[in-house]
Amino acid sequence: MCRIAAYTGPEIPLENIVVRPAHSLLEQSQHASESKLAVNGDGFGISWYGPNGDLGLYRDVLPAWADDNLTNLCRMVRSHHFIAHIRASTVGETSRANCHPFTHGRWSFCHNGQIPHFRTIRRRMLNALPDDLFEVRRGTTDSEMIFLTMLANGLDDDPQAAIIATLAEIGAAEPGAPVKWSSAFSDGQTLYAFRHASTGPAPTLYVSGVLDNGGRAVASEPLCGVADRWTEIPQDTICRVTVDGFTMQPLDAVQAA
Repeated sequence: MCRIAAYTGPEIPLENIVVRPAHSLLEQSQHASESKLAVNGDGFGISWYGPNGDLGLYRDVLPAWADDNLTNLCRMVRSHHFIAHIRASTVGETSRANCHPFTHGRWSFCHNGQIPHFRTIRRRMLNALPDDLFEVRRGTTDSEMIFLTMLANGLDDDPQAAIIATLAEIGAAEPGAPVKWSSAFSDGQTLYAFRHASTGPAPTLYVSGVLDNGGRAVASEPLCGVADRWTEIPQDTICRVTVDGFTMQPLDAVQAA
């Protein structure tokens, strides 16, 4: 499974989340503790927002621990809002186009999990995309397809409704191979986090308390290595994180409205 770390708050060097913590994303690339795979070496990526809302993106196929460019970039680049991802591939070859985060317009998105029946629904999901989103698809992963489908389902207007519609399009897999979805995504203002599994537990995702610099983080595993300082995001609940704090709302709150 992949690992995710994201941040919103006062501007900081990317390394404060990606490299420096005791259980940083870089540390998790070789020593993940809440994943079936301890090593996540099939590429990495970071998306970050500048002061004017411009969106930067750096991705590569090397293992995160093997690329000095990553640590240098994280030391020099500062941002108030960013998402980082290390990949353990399940669908799609190891290529830059398949590395997360994926970006379109003001949105950036990364995913941990899989759609086990993706091959059987891929053509249908691809055909359902509007022409503009069909043309921007570059990779072969189920993760990118989730992102594009969310955009097609109104992500700009209502992220929660877009998740519900996308889950409906994905459908349920066989009980022995459940859909797994854990993601962080952002429009540059609000950081969203979400977990889902059609059967059993979803991949882990936590939101931090207030960090020592006043910001907050979302991560697959607590970056300090101490889980009781973080709040686990419940399954089928969308977490919205801003500089003012975080809120959580179950998906069924929308379905029942």
